Amino acid sequence: MDQEQTLLEYKCPCCGGAIEFDAKLQKLKCPYCDTEFETETLKHYDDELKQDAPESMEWESLGGGEWKDGEADGLRSYICNSCGGEIVTDDTTAATACPYCGNPVVMAGNLSGSLRPDYVIPFKLDKKAAKEALKNHYKGKILMPKAFRDENRIDEIKGVYVPFWLFDADSDASIRYRATRLRHWRSGDYAYTETSHFALIRAGEISFERVPVDGSSKMADDLMESIEPFDFSEAVDFQTAYLAGYLADKYDVTAENSIERANDRIRTSTEQTFRTTTVGYTSVIPEHSSIKLNNGKAKYALYPVWILNTVWNGKPYVFAMNGQTGKFVGDLPMDKGAFVKWLIGLGLGISAVAFGLLTLLMA
Repeated sequence: MDQEQTLLEYKCPCCGGAIEFDAKLQKLKCPYCDTEFETETLKHYDDELKQDAPESMEWESLGGGEWKDGEADGLRSYICNSCGGEIVTDDTTAATACPYCGNPVVMAGNLSGSLRPDYVIPFKLDKKAAKEALKNHYKGKILMPKAFRDENRIDEIKGVYVPFWLFDADSDASIRYRATRLRHWRSGDYAYTETSHFALIRAGEISFERVPVDGSSKMADDLMESIEPFDFSEAVDFQTAYLAGYLADKYDVTAENSIERANDRIRTSTEQTFRTTTVGYTSVIPEHSSIKLNNGKAKYALYPVWILNTVWNGKPYVFAMNGQTGKFVGDLPMDKGAFVKWLIGLGLGISAVAFGLLTLLMA
């Protein structure tokens, strides 16, 4: 009797209902979905559930060093009165425009109060290459207003070193899945489907190096992730000489505040990697995941980005190009009139094809 009461505590892995012991079958049986289980099988499954560990994604050290004596003397800080962005450049740069919103910026004085970058990836592509990439971005966009292409101010494209936090960590991860496999067959006039249920457990160690999170609140994460990857093999130890002729965005999102984004990227990458090992099943649903980080640390780096910020009909448009690889991204406005014509043309084309098929079928 005591054994039977213990067994009643089990939940059906298939539907979640309370399982009962069937005296005739001498097995556990779910009264809701009629699935039968061997006692030892379910006990082993229950033991695995009890071993589920909580997630622990803590970081041990975060990067960015102190400026050396006199190293920042040749740098100046500019403040944008419109978006609040703080831009860093060398002392030879005249008053300029904000690379994010296009409004004039004003001199704030000498650089102070920020961490020194650990690394920098120098620009490999110049402004001419960025302009050409923008023109190529326009090609083939039949729904883009012609006036936008003709009147766009491509001369205002600017080279900006965008601040990034680079996260390194070793992870011990485990993920438990609920999986099914279906088998179909026919016998006489009847069609049958057999559903087999499985508890899958995947565990292992994964090392992550330089998971990037941009440290600028003014730069959208999805925009920066769209121009990845950057080739870190070309990174060098930071020197102020690399800022000459370019702007540098001063980070306003700290490494501590970037941890959540880094953890999301690590978690997603881990789940995708483990998911590739669960082949051969009709469905695979994750039920529990546990990721523990070890040796977590972050470094501060500047990555080269060409940015064009322009306004069309009162709406801002931001384009970005990887200053190292040339990858270019950015949304474009749509000509509603051209879209309607395209939609009508598409409908007429589909109607013509349908009519042609109908003619062939009736011939």
